Amino acid sequence: MIEILRCGPLSTVQDDGRHGLRHLGVPAAGALDDWALARLNALLGNAPEAAALELVAGPLELRIEREGWLALCGAPFEMRLDGRLLRPEWRWPCRAGQVLRLDGPLSGQRALLGFAGGLALPPVLGARATDLRSGFGGLHGRALRKGDRLALGLAPRLHGVRGLRAPEWDGRLRALPGPELAALDLRSRDALWGEVWKVEPQSDRMGLRLSGPLLSLRRPLELASTAVLPGTLQLPPAGQPIALLADAGTTGGYPRVAIVIAADLWRLAQARPGSALRLQPCNLEAARAARAQRRHELALQRRALVD
Repeated sequence: MIEILRCGPLSTVQDDGRHGLRHLGVPAAGALDDWALARLNALLGNAPEAAALELVAGPLELRIEREGWLALCGAPFEMRLDGRLLRPEWRWPCRAGQVLRLDGPLSGQRALLGFAGGLALPPVLGARATDLRSGFGGLHGRALRKGDRLALGLAPRLHGVRGLRAPEWDGRLRALPGPELAALDLRSRDALWGEVWKVEPQSDRMGLRLSGPLLSLRRPLELASTAVLPGTLQLPPAGQPIALLADAGTTGGYPRVAIVIAADLWRLAQARPGSALRLQPCNLEAARAARAQRRHELALQRRALVD
């Protein structure tokens, strides 16, 4: 078990999300930085879908009640185990009774804290991910708070201390043209790809609100509710796009002007309020190649962790 002694806002249990249910109106949820979750579970010898704690802001303080291993991936937090400073993107041994404290993040926006064996919570609709909007999954469908206790799963045998390379975050986002991109006037299309977009504070796990040049349509456009995915850039009437994230609904009625590729969704997850983002045009072939390259890199790093 681990016991939460102190907790920052919106810390939740997340895994790799719910798959195959979008036709039923069920969002994926899951870790927004899926690349950090993949690295974390590789470090700890867990199954790729193992659940961890997603942290947005510290402090987080918890007591560990069994011997094992822990790791932190994603945004770097200052992490101390009984006062000893630990580095992120590395796995560390822990003992029963030790207290772990995290403060930050020092940069980026979200981190994943995990333990060998993962968090052993009952799955809901095939996943342990917390869906805050719907109120299910995770621990009672809510954010964590002081006094919560979370069971850990059966831990694999691990030896030695090993680390992984953290990717460098920048504001570049590769994106496919959206189905309604042609509905923008020429000035707006140029601005979408050529101007800087700033992340607004009114952002959450459903989406990032972006501010920049006003985007306009060539003529009024009425759409029936259509399918959307994480990474979709919707354009509300105010002319400022919203980049949808894992907790967003499965359908929407705003024009879809671009879609951030799957391999770059982690960059959206790490964009804190005030961050500057730039969209780079990408085609489907390049998007698939980027996803395959990331899987290849993870496979190589997993093999490097085998003693």
